[in-house]
Amino acid sequence: MAETTLSETMVAEVMAELAELEDPKTREVNEKHGDDHGVHLSKLRALAKRLKTQQELACRLWETDDTAARLLAILICRPKAFGRDELDVMLREARTPKAHDWLVNYVVKKNPHSEELRLAWFADPDPVVASAGWALTTERVTKKPEGLDLAGLLDVIEAEMKDAPDRLQWAMNECLGHIGIEHAEYRARAVAIGERLEVLKDYPTSAGCTSPFAPIWINEMVRRQHDK
Repeated sequence: MAETTLSETMVAEVMAELAELEDPKTREVNEKHGDDHGVHLSKLRALAKRLKTQQELACRLWETDDTAARLLAILICRPKAFGRDELDVMLREARTPKAHDWLVNYVVKKNPHSEELRLAWFADPDPVVASAGWALTTERVTKKPEGLDLAGLLDVIEAEMKDAPDRLQWAMNECLGHIGIEHAEYRARAVAIGERLEVLKDYPTSAGCTSPFAPIWINEMVRRQHDK
């Protein structure tokens, strides 16, 4: 019981510190991207560095349903400690873009159940959940493509990406781009699909940054590889 009380006290202290770090201007910027917290990420990372890895505290912070607390939880958790079903529930709870992206990239990708979850999420009817499946698929396209049906992935992208909801569309486009960049035998088809669908063709891109429009992105990254 004493251990539980200590954890509850720690959660309260951490939540109070997160409240002190809340900045209205940061929140305003984040809300434009669909996130609902006002803690600058550099300050969040500094707090995580001070707390170090604490799995129980991370679980308690996640349960608060507060986005800043959940981001902190992701930074101080032990990714390999979560069970498959735990991560499935957490992914479905992580509705803000930053919490969703961090959970997939910082936790699920490092978890032994990542491939099982990739397969389960990939065809999920919830497009936000499916986007996580596509993100994990892109990871395999880049780092461990053995066993993947790359031609089949291109078939799905060609048939479904144009009309997919925003976050799923973005994830599918990333997969398209990485297939074209990493696998020369599929490059021409990947570029042709991008040109035909025109997804993100008019996406505003800052000076010095590469457009996410697949044909431009693929050709630019391949050029850089050849220039090395």
